[in-house]
Amino acid sequence: MRTSAPLLRVRDLSLTHAGAVHPSPRDVSFDIERGEVVLVLGPSGSGKSTLTLALNGLIPQSVPADMTGSVEVNGRSTIATPVADLSTDVAMVFQDPDAQLVTGTLLDEVAFALENLLLPVPEVLARTEAALRRVGLWNRRDWNPDRLSGGGRQRLAIACALAMGSPLIVLDEPTANLDPQGIDDVYDALGDLIAEGERAIVLVEHNLDAAMRFATRVLVLDRDGALAFDGPVGEILRGRTDELLAMGVWLPAAALAGRMLRARGILADDVPLPLTPEELAAALPAARSSSEDDEVDRVETGSTNDGASASPLIRARGLTVRRGKSEILHGVDLDIPAGSLTAIVGANGAGKTTLIQALAGVVAPPKRQVDVAGLDPATASPREIAGRIGFVFQNPEHQFIAHTVFDELAHGLRLRHVDESEITERVNEMLARFGLEHKAGVHPFLLSGGEKRRLSVGTAIITRPSVLALDEPTFGQDRARAAELLGLLADLRADGTTIVIVTHDLQLVADRTTHTVILADGRVHAAGRTGDLFAADGVFESAGLRLPALQRALPAHLRGLVAEGAR
Repeated sequence: MRTSAPLLRVRDLSLTHAGAVHPSPRDVSFDIERGEVVLVLGPSGSGKSTLTLALNGLIPQSVPADMTGSVEVNGRSTIATPVADLSTDVAMVFQDPDAQLVTGTLLDEVAFALENLLLPVPEVLARTEAALRRVGLWNRRDWNPDRLSGGGRQRLAIACALAMGSPLIVLDEPTANLDPQGIDDVYDALGDLIAEGERAIVLVEHNLDAAMRFATRVLVLDRDGALAFDGPVGEILRGRTDELLAMGVWLPAAALAGRMLRARGILADDVPLPLTPEELAAALPAARSSSEDDEVDRVETGSTNDGASASPLIRARGLTVRRGKSEILHGVDLDIPAGSLTAIVGANGAGKTTLIQALAGVVAPPKRQVDVAGLDPATASPREIAGRIGFVFQNPEHQFIAHTVFDELAHGLRLRHVDESEITERVNEMLARFGLEHKAGVHPFLLSGGEKRRLSVGTAIITRPSVLALDEPTFGQDRARAAELLGLLADLRADGTTIVIVTHDLQLVADRTTHTVILADGRVHAAGRTGDLFAADGVFESAGLRLPALQRALPAHLRGLVAEGAR
């Protein structure tokens, strides 16, 4: 029996953003106790991020939204208690780390909130050092946060939350911009905190693989924002698999692989669906039949490399890019084949975003160092670049300029003086393709994180460029929308578009891409066909990366089957 009030108490909560017609979430009720790690899952637009903003009073105190029902943290109402006071009970990590970074050094950033609580200086410094060490940033404590990569800024935001010592920590997509080692570092730190037994964690996350190590419970919101399921991790993720997939909710990679192998008769029906790579490896039979050999061989010959031309469409020679006094890229030589789907990967801070921005002309490279089908982005006009290269930023809001979703999609076409009737037809087609028909008249900034990402991709491809460059294209997407987006990229490539992506998702790279560029410390560590790089011993590890969990857990003869199933 419970001996005290729950740490978090939510009752009949409905939240409706300004301009929205329906609430998301809708009539949600649940309690969270100390020691719990609660995953909040649901399709894009179901209200996951909105829910997190209500847990520390930002909704309705700072973010305009209609709220019915109640939220109490440690017995205090989030409506009646000022946000500053609630910060001692709830620490937040937002989906976009830039939304919460305000000072000039990493040390000052972590210390800022502690100083506002008027804590003694020695305690402020001790907590700040401990938090920065936990996320691997102590040696950069004198840096300006702007010098960090996107993943580095995310780790800094997490350090700020850890330093607060609040009993409830709420994280919205905390690992979306982190490399595999960074993900492990973050979850190791969170695992240490939860082991103390005095805190609870609420986690909105699409990358479930690392979270499986310590998550205890799952809340699932449906497309209408209602609470569809609430229960232990194994009970929900194993027992509700079909419903979750139909809703478009992510599942652990091991569970998806297990379903596919079960359907092929390789994994026994009476074996519980695995949720971790270790469970999957343990469940697999030790031997395989000759018929399985034949099937794997057939799959592996159907490689995603088909269709990519050997001739480069994008070429870099001696590419050197500086940001302020720092040199980010050091003499990069690179060829990207026409018709390929090429991934740029590397540890946080390796220079991935800088490279893709330089190749696409978003950051002007030095003259004669980049060539895109005869176009030098250093000297071409913005109109010439936009007509040849579509670009999707890591943060979608960085590219929105119109006041409605419809006008955002129409903007590039209007610059090219496309007939209005054709504009309407193409915009409506794009709205339908990305599930945004009901948001045509909404301001882009009022969309959910996943909807913003889909809109940013739509604006990049609606002009039908020959090259499409995307920085973390699946960030913030539910499973259904991510699969839809990846299918769209495959269709675009089949039509002749050359696609370059930056991603931390090495499983996506293994399953979907034709070529891969591995960066390390601003230089090309390795480049070539994706299959060849994954087959080579140690090439990813020597660049500070780790192979995806499934790549490590599955025997070689089953990897092709899993990749084929993902496609």
